[in-house]
Amino acid sequence: MSQPALTIASLLPDPRLERACRTWLKGGRYQLEDLGSLPDPIRELQQRRDAFDVVLLQQGIHPAEIYEELRQQGMLLPAVVIGEVSGRVEYHDAEVHLPQDQLEQIAYSVDAAVSRFLRRGQPNGAAGTADTPESWRLPNRLQGRLGYLGVFYKRDPSLFLRSLPQEEREELLRSLKRSYRDVLISYFRDPAAANQAIESFVHSAFFGDLPINKVVELHVDLIDAFWKQLKLEGHKNDFLQDYRLALLDVMAHLCEMYRRSVPPDLPLGGSPPSVAFSQSPSQEVI
Repeated sequence: MSQPALTIASLLPDPRLERACRTWLKGGRYQLEDLGSLPDPIRELQQRRDAFDVVLLQQGIHPAEIYEELRQQGMLLPAVVIGEVSGRVEYHDAEVHLPQDQLEQIAYSVDAAVSRFLRRGQPNGAAGTADTPESWRLPNRLQGRLGYLGVFYKRDPSLFLRSLPQEEREELLRSLKRSYRDVLISYFRDPAAANQAIESFVHSAFFGDLPINKVVELHVDLIDAFWKQLKLEGHKNDFLQDYRLALLDVMAHLCEMYRRSVPPDLPLGGSPPSVAFSQSPSQEVI
């Protein structure tokens, strides 16, 4: 069963960044509209609020007051924020963060943004005003417009790694390796940034159906590279074994994603009639 199309409002002011995102948001499921090149993209978003399902933002571009105004209006959308994983919340607490050097994962981040919105319902501070239409009180809008079953957001098999052309699959794996490196670098140094990095990686792993053994392989390869670099520079490297905690943390988050992907009323061993593909994690080797 094909997924509903998602209309994305791009508020990215950098045309090169917008074009790069557009390159990876292909296949007909994602309709990207460039608002970032307009004189007042926020006003355009407000005036056309019913036309969009997701918003694409760039970290640090708009002042906090802009987002506060949108929240007060009850006007929140699933959001992907392009920028470093710093632990900072830009728009609302259900937003998804994606570093600029990992845009190959943008389609997975968009799907993850919708999934988080459906799962979390109304983000904190998003109650809106008394005159906010009931159809715009999230998650009512997404469920009504896109027809999803409660918080159950189906994965698109055409985006699974094993379904991609070899060149795209290799590019995506390199991008995922950069994502996992962000996890390791920030894991003990900056817990808030590490949590955002873990979420970014896990979203792509889930929606891309990254095989479990590939996650372990990424971890081992990066730790081995760190070990060799530290040894070459004459530093101690025995502390690297502590980073097994990072791998366990990633696996726990990934397992929770799979657990939440099953509708609560799904009979044990059954599947909802509208779902034509499995939500189980892949075990195969790419």
